[in-house]
Amino acid sequence: MPEGDTVWHAGLRLREGLVGKTLTRCDIRVPRYAAVNLTGQVVDEVITRGKHLFIRIGDASIHSHLKMDGSWKVSPIGRPSRAGYRIRIILETADVQAAGVDLGVLEVLERSHDMDVVAHLGPDLLGDDWEPRTAAANLVADPDRPLSESLLDQRVMAGVGNVYCNEICFVTGYLPTTPVRTVKDPLRMVQRARDMLWLNRSRSNRTTTGDTRRGQQVWVYGRAGEPCRRCGTAIRSDDSGDRITFWCPVCQT
Repeated sequence: MPEGDTVWHAGLRLREGLVGKTLTRCDIRVPRYAAVNLTGQVVDEVITRGKHLFIRIGDASIHSHLKMDGSWKVSPIGRPSRAGYRIRIILETADVQAAGVDLGVLEVLERSHDMDVVAHLGPDLLGDDWEPRTAAANLVADPDRPLSESLLDQRVMAGVGNVYCNEICFVTGYLPTTPVRTVKDPLRMVQRARDMLWLNRSRSNRTTTGDTRRGQQVWVYGRAGEPCRRCGTAIRSDDSGDRITFWCPVCQT
């Protein structure tokens, strides 16, 4: 599932594959931008902001958001992608192809104003603007708000998705439904969130337990009915809301 670390890693691969190179192909498969052709221009930079990614080329900025199912595939020229009709954009240089697959958002913006679309975001957990005290204050700004809802709000801090939301709740000992006013140390909580994403930013195999072996990577996410890794109690889940939640009824109170 794409979260802040997934986007950061995608940005790294795109940066390594495209930056400083001239585009030999630009194929945007979105009707509104189908006529945009940046072939012959040099890719200047690739930047990420929370779950948003920007590829800056000349006066243009290609903005994408992975949403639930999106990804960027970077591969050598001559190795065709299996994504087929799901590809929404192809950028090629002399030696690399970058294909955006199932992107939830894809648009071409004026480079000088591209950051306007992310101006509402809180501090980026993996960005240069990370400021834990601001994030902590944002987290508890609405005291009666459920913790999981606040953690998932990108205006609080940018980068936490549902996997990290559930895992952060577990490692800090709070139920996802807990009102944020009961969080004793919000600064410590946002710092734990930062640590989780930072340690996973360059990994393809995400782990919150510190164990990268198959089936051992997470504490509670996706483990409904399985024993808690700490106390052995069966993990519970609730899919009645917008996002499914997982928790241990003993370790989280």
